Amino acid sequence: MSEIDAIFRWDQNALHLLDDCDVAERSLEVADSFLVSDGRVLAVDLHRERFQASATARGYDGDDDLDAFWHAALSIIPRQTQWFPRFELARQRDAWQLQFRLRPAPQLAGTVVLATHRGPDPRTAPTVKGPDLEAMMRLRQEAQQAGAQEAVLLDGGVVADGATSALLWWREDTLCHPPLSLPRIDSVTARSILTIASATGVAIREEAARPDELEGCEVWAVNALHGIRLVTEWVDGPAVITSDTRALRWRMRLAALARALP
Repeated sequence: MSEIDAIFRWDQNALHLLDDCDVAERSLEVADSFLVSDGRVLAVDLHRERFQASATARGYDGDDDLDAFWHAALSIIPRQTQWFPRFELARQRDAWQLQFRLRPAPQLAGTVVLATHRGPDPRTAPTVKGPDLEAMMRLRQEAQQAGAQEAVLLDGGVVADGATSALLWWREDTLCHPPLSLPRIDSVTARSILTIASATGVAIREEAARPDELEGCEVWAVNALHGIRLVTEWVDGPAVITSDTRALRWRMRLAALARALP
């Protein structure tokens, strides 16, 4: 397999490799990605469950077909080096399409700089990963123009989500997360971290916080590609704790949960 994206479409109970000319315009309804490192992945079943639940929420009713597609795609992911595959459900005119992108993983990062998105919320489906991916990429590009790598979305002035990451923060030894009532993507990585916290007796708190109220906190931006990224700066935002000691320890805990692909 070459070190470029390979795109497969599900048809007649099999995956078919597409040529570039075969990729027609379509509407992306659901997408799910995760890091595969030497054949190991964190919480792959949670990704499958989220993909299936999101597909149902968008009106797709082919659960059996989706399950077969998912397992066929897993089987062609190489078990060496690092990959960042993406599972997709799309609509082309009135027809559903299941598609799989086999992509080499980009360079991973352990730190990130944030910038708050100040304009209107561009999300049309804030609880489903897929329909708003292009809008989130634009927000990230705007953040990059401000000297950051990730944009923070607010809801009523309260920290809700990142463009491509979930946000967590520490108040001393308490792990905090945005209110569950706020519409945002159900992050598999954030769920895994909170599960570890609960299992190890770490205090967890749901907190509605404005950016300025995170002054002096250790803030993490977490996602399925990078895992835990320590926030080292918040452009025009709060001064945050930048010691990586705790983040390193928790990255090891997450890594211990990774399992071999089925």
